[in-house]
Amino acid sequence: MPKILFLTTAHKYNDDRIFYHQAKELNGLGYTVKICSLSSEYHGIIDGIEIESYSILEKSTSEKVKVFEKICDTFQPDCIICSEPLAIIASKKIKREKNLSVIYDITEWYPSKRMVENFSFLLKGIHAIKFFMIQLYAGWISSHFIFGENTKRFPLVYVFPFKKEITLPYFPSDVYIYQNIKQLEPNKITLCYTGQISKEKGIENFFKAIEALKKMRPNLEISILIVGSSRKEKDEKHFSSLLSAYRWENIKIEKPSSFESFTETYSDADICFDLREMSYENHHCLPIKIFYYAASGKPVIYTDLKATRQHVDVSKFGVLVNPEDAESIAKAIVNYVDHPKLYDQHAYNARKEYEQKYNWNSIKNIFTDFIKQSLRK
Repeated sequence: MPKILFLTTAHKYNDDRIFYHQAKELNGLGYTVKICSLSSEYHGIIDGIEIESYSILEKSTSEKVKVFEKICDTFQPDCIICSEPLAIIASKKIKREKNLSVIYDITEWYPSKRMVENFSFLLKGIHAIKFFMIQLYAGWISSHFIFGENTKRFPLVYVFPFKKEITLPYFPSDVYIYQNIKQLEPNKITLCYTGQISKEKGIENFFKAIEALKKMRPNLEISILIVGSSRKEKDEKHFSSLLSAYRWENIKIEKPSSFESFTETYSDADICFDLREMSYENHHCLPIKIFYYAASGKPVIYTDLKATRQHVDVSKFGVLVNPEDAESIAKAIVNYVDHPKLYDQHAYNARKEYEQKYNWNSIKNIFTDFIKQSLRK
């Protein structure tokens, strides 16, 4: 059977898309599958999938390329699926030698804002252009493209229109879903934020909306559930300052869980939120937890982003908002409190939409067929 190698720098070896969906699906078909990541340390076999992972993101570009090249030479894959330009560039040598397929799975906006944030204002533009050219170079080396969202097709699909490509959304498998469709209790509500805790991801907007809700409905019993952590020191300080400023009761903060139990961590929530900032990059990136919230039967209140509008009909099970308009967000919450039948309909619709449109079973054959076709390149 064919040998499939996943190469990634920034994603962990047990990334939900790479390991739990793509790799497991190919392994289930009998393919020999291996994952190499440069962001976490692990060597072994998990569920029949070989893992050779290193924590070397701080190393030089040449050192990281050498690690990937060594793995390619040792494993001798028939197809390589890469998540970042560096992985694509490292696969160039074996691609030339074996004429194999190198698939670029584009799941991140590139270059991202965080890649240039530490440079001075004058250097930001220069480095952005440099990274943009690296992205084009990776596109040139690649033989196939997988796009996580249609909004990430630019510029590669326009520069390389003749390369085969598919769009493969981040739909979850039901194996990893804990379904808990709730009914609102009178005068009570539990509001939930999950994921990276930072200003950019919307934690301050979330707090401001709750403060507006408390003023709007002072007698409403509000419970707050936060599941996640801060990655940077500045984000941790920002979160601490918010907790000190608001000093609410009934706030529960949980550390991130394993992927398999993620949907259980917010099972008590009535409404799930993503109020990340509006920016050019965010408008082109779909907040993928929306599919997990829908699968769990949770109505959502989300930032009105271009990518979200394009890929999900949120009106069936939630509301899109201006994340900085705390009053409007509070009114959307109150609308659920005052109209429990609307809440029930949205909770039911969330699960229904997932089952009919947003589940892994509905797209997995698109992925596996694409891989099979690439092997016949």
